[in-house]
Amino acid sequence: MNKLITIIGPTASGKTVLAAQLANNISGEIMSGDSRQVYRGMDIGTGKDLVDYTVDGNLIPYYIVDVVDAGTKYNVYEFQQDFITSYNTIIAKKKQPILCGGTGMYIEAALKGYTLIHVPSNQEFRAKCETKTEAELIAELKGFKELHNNTDIDNRRRMIRALEIEHYYASNVEIKIEYPQFNPLIIGVSIDVETRRTRIDKRLQQRLEEGMIDEVKALIDRGVPTETLLYYGLEYKFITMYLLNQLTYNEMVTQLNIAIHQFAKRQMTWFRGMERRGMKIHWIDGMKPMNERVHDCLGIINEYEMHQIV
Repeated sequence: MNKLITIIGPTASGKTVLAAQLANNISGEIMSGDSRQVYRGMDIGTGKDLVDYTVDGNLIPYYIVDVVDAGTKYNVYEFQQDFITSYNTIIAKKKQPILCGGTGMYIEAALKGYTLIHVPSNQEFRAKCETKTEAELIAELKGFKELHNNTDIDNRRRMIRALEIEHYYASNVEIKIEYPQFNPLIIGVSIDVETRRTRIDKRLQQRLEEGMIDEVKALIDRGVPTETLLYYGLEYKFITMYLLNQLTYNEMVTQLNIAIHQFAKRQMTWFRGMERRGMKIHWIDGMKPMNERVHDCLGIINEYEMHQIV
């Protein structure tokens, strides 16, 4: 059975560069597990830098990047389909698949092979929901599932979409997909909190200097709705609020910086949750020089393969 190497870590941990260096050593190709790098035209704000995939002048082949236009709503179902296609393509080329990213839900959906349903929009159902109060929508949603967090109820649109999904699930049998069979090997990149904070602060300033605000302006000029940019969160949310004169520049920078730090913390919380759910993560020190990090990864891979033989 083929193995799937997965590199995870919080934002600013250097996981993509590590994945590329590792791929260069083991004849690998990379699948992105980032929920926002799928959007074309969203480059600076998502940290989509082709330099990260370049090793000694050679571009490591990568997948699930720039697959849909900005303005659409890509989801975990679509990611799973793209993951299956990409994985099979890499295996057919007799290369080593490497999944790399920080979107925990996407990573876990790929590794566990959840059976997901594509839920089409139902305008008639949405129109009926619009006649209900938010309290009524929340109460109805609670009738389907326990709400562990506020993700589905942080705004009216998400409440209605969550209900639309639950009603569809209730009346449709889950489709079966031919999921690739693999043995997962997960490597996590760990950096201390202070270093992570410093890197995030520095990177935000760098991205602003590189033209991140102009990138968001260009998306709006291309017709991407501002409410969709707000939906994308983080850089796109706060810069859009600034462009709509809802925040001053300094307020935008301060609030965005805080939000990115909170996001990194949530990423680590998700990864720890994966461990609690029985997924083994081999953590390496992201503070080491790159050659040592690659060496540590190769050691983990060799030990994994020895156990598979035994």
